[in-house]
Amino acid sequence: VLGEAGLQFNISGRAKHIYSIWRKMQRKGIGFSQVYDIRAVRILVPEIRDCYATLGLVHGLWRNIPNEFDDYIANPKENGYRSLHTAVIGPEGKILEVQIRTTQMHEESELGVCAHWRYKKSDVPSNLASSYEEKIAWLRQVLDLNDVIGDSGDVVEQFSSDLAQDRVYVFTPNGDVVNLTYGATPLDFAYHVHTEIGHRCRGAKVNGAIVPLTYTLQTGERVEILTSRQGVPKRDWLQSGLGYLRTSRARAKVQHWFKAQAREDNVDAGRHLLEREFRRLALTSVDYRRVADKVHMPTVDDMYAAVGAGDLVYATVLNAAQSLVEKRTEPQLQVARPGNDPLSRGQIRVQGVGNLLTHMAGCCKPLPGDAITGFITRVRGVSIHRSDCGRLLDLQESAPERVIEVAWGESPRENYEVDVAIEAYDRQGLLRDTTNLFANARINVLAIATQTNKKKHTATMRLTVEVPDLGALSKLLERISRLSNVVSVARVSE
Repeated sequence: VLGEAGLQFNISGRAKHIYSIWRKMQRKGIGFSQVYDIRAVRILVPEIRDCYATLGLVHGLWRNIPNEFDDYIANPKENGYRSLHTAVIGPEGKILEVQIRTTQMHEESELGVCAHWRYKKSDVPSNLASSYEEKIAWLRQVLDLNDVIGDSGDVVEQFSSDLAQDRVYVFTPNGDVVNLTYGATPLDFAYHVHTEIGHRCRGAKVNGAIVPLTYTLQTGERVEILTSRQGVPKRDWLQSGLGYLRTSRARAKVQHWFKAQAREDNVDAGRHLLEREFRRLALTSVDYRRVADKVHMPTVDDMYAAVGAGDLVYATVLNAAQSLVEKRTEPQLQVARPGNDPLSRGQIRVQGVGNLLTHMAGCCKPLPGDAITGFITRVRGVSIHRSDCGRLLDLQESAPERVIEVAWGESPRENYEVDVAIEAYDRQGLLRDTTNLFANARINVLAIATQTNKKKHTATMRLTVEVPDLGALSKLLERISRLSNVVSVARVSE
């Protein structure tokens, strides 16, 4: 694909070491399923514009995973590291991390000033490590000398000429040197020391004096962070105009915290929404793992989060679940008669049986999309039940040899009967509003029964209506639930 686009490139791959996987799980507090760079590919191209062109081709070839794209070219790490990182669902549904950078960026990440070896591994060439430690040792000597002779102009002049202007070096209370981007604040310092210290930071002292969290740190200052036991980040910290954070590393940690909180809320909301909808439709034994695969989500929680955030329409999940609903696994419900190919009867296909009549069982009233099983009656041909129908379970115990495999045909009839139960707080006009809703939706009501409880001021309605399939029923139930005073609405079976 890259060659066809006229790009020059070099590709290499690697599998992440087991220890690196464990270390990342510990550092980020995530599970194995959330480690997306177990398999990784690195693509080197000549120019920056080629990086973004390659990214577009990769995302066009494979589906990218939301929230797993990082543009370190536009927003380099504080140590200067530049690259594009993305995670995609590659061949055979396996997750693949793709790193895209120029050859110059790659050389800098391996050997240059961005010191990528500090970020990834500790097994670096000894000459590089010793050079770095010598620089820190030299800095300590300069600062110690400054303490002895005071504000000597010679020391300041030597320091300014020898040290890069885009870095600032400050001390922790224990005397350790922290290397930060020039212009960093005490809050940047806190996040550099430890993520939790940054989250719980509520104040700072510089050289023993209280300073605001927006204070600009200067080289040689001693920084102490004041924390609270149960503190959390504030959204104001992400407002660039307020000046709390000036390093991309600290900003990313705060953003990740808020995303994590939002994800947990979205997972809960998505789970509640889907479970409620499946209960309404009386869908049981849903394999959520298979449904997540069907809608191209890496995990079930990712599917819940996408539904909760509104990125994935729950109707899409419902349709996927309908296509994957399996019949019960009890052997007696899976009897298939040997013989000829299935005979299509328009709405139902009867496996291995001749021209039998079929009818929908009145006890469970299946709809297209339900898992179904047939039972050969003595008079009326094949009775079609939902596979989880209680009546069917009783029948198979008494006559298991009459259970037969059936499936929905390609041309189901227009409408099917289904029973709906509505629970509501009683009010004037409730029945009128309900029937008006059915009329506006062009839903045919075959029967209706109401019952009220004057002591509890509640009303129960049982309706038999005609709908074409589960999708239409889902929309109908959703509209009913929005009526004033309605407590619950659900599909029911005898």
